[in-house]
Amino acid sequence: MNLDDATAPTCTVCHRGLYADELTYQACRPCTDRTDLALRALAGPEGLYARLSGFLAPGSGNGGPTVSGSRTAPIPARLEVLSLQARGGVVTILQTWIIDWHEHLAYRHPRWDGGLQQQCDQAVHRLRVLLPWAAERHPAYAEFSYEIAQIKRQCEAQITGERAPRRVPVTCPCGTVLKVTLDTPGARCPACGTQYGHAEVLGLPLAERSAA
Repeated sequence: MNLDDATAPTCTVCHRGLYADELTYQACRPCTDRTDLALRALAGPEGLYARLSGFLAPGSGNGGPTVSGSRTAPIPARLEVLSLQARGGVVTILQTWIIDWHEHLAYRHPRWDGGLQQQCDQAVHRLRVLLPWAAERHPAYAEFSYEIAQIKRQCEAQITGERAPRRVPVTCPCGTVLKVTLDTPGARCPACGTQYGHAEVLGLPLAERSAA
């Protein structure tokens, strides 16, 4: 039975009330399952990370031949795709979370083997193994869940050619401007640390143009 009273614990990701068998966790089961599915979507030879390789060439995102709209030579790769595929992109984000989780658990520093695709697969596997612990114990689990959902959407956007959702500037009561979209699951203010759910963050006042 869901605990609906005002004092009942809520999921740190979706901010809905937790069920009785979820009370030892920070995140509800559906939110944890969605994060697990997002991780699984990134890995493997048919995963989103591997598929990015087919969209590195300029003009390759629309299914047609590679073309350039100018007389000058095109850049050798689509920078958005390259930023996701290269070090500092998807793999580095995943590995940074593993390092953080290992430090919380007092585990030894993880080792990375093989190329970036192999490291992506290894990182996804390790994160999925530790996901139940993180959903219960890690202090920044909601941030992790949001970031994994974000990189999944970024990869999908580069593969499908869909334009990223328009980001709207809203103002936290502390004065900090947050950039959100209509499908933002939630956001944490980097200045004051306030965590907002989907409805809460969309209910914040729009930022003044000069502040945005």
